[in-house]
Amino acid sequence: MLLIRTAKESDVNRILDIYNQGIADQIATLEVEEKDIDYMANWFSNREGKYKVLVAEIDHCVVGWVSLNPYSHRCAYQGVADLSIYIDRNHRGKGIGKELLSNIEKEAIKSKIHKIVLFTFPFNQLGQGLYASMGYREVGIFKEQGKIDGHYVDVMAMEKILTK
Repeated sequence: MLLIRTAKESDVNRILDIYNQGIADQIATLEVEEKDIDYMANWFSNREGKYKVLVAEIDHCVVGWVSLNPYSHRCAYQGVADLSIYIDRNHRGKGIGKELLSNIEKEAIKSKIHKIVLFTFPFNQLGQGLYASMGYREVGIFKEQGKIDGHYVDVMAMEKILTK
């Protein structure tokens, strides 16, 4: 049974494992070097206020996570959050991402976040299907935004307005 809950410090090792899978698989981030526990523990300790982290758990094992991140530190953007979502490679395409997104959107609304933005690769078809099914719209494509394996790749910006 799938459980979505607020992440705890004891989840940081699994969050790190899943994030490093995303880096290794080169489908979800421009990061190219795997992260260590110090990096992830520091990242987690800086989650505060409206920048929530939720995990998806099956049989007491974390299989995915989602976080809201600051989009900008300028006060004009206080109602905008950036999104990160990562699913364990053995659990992708099974609806876990949809549950995580649905729950983080509810948390965002409670925290007075008006809009979520995300950045994805146009070739990440699982991600595209998930975001489109949840009402995210394509804003545009940054051509040759970053490098993976020595080649420039495009990055798609997407958004969803949560409050009217």
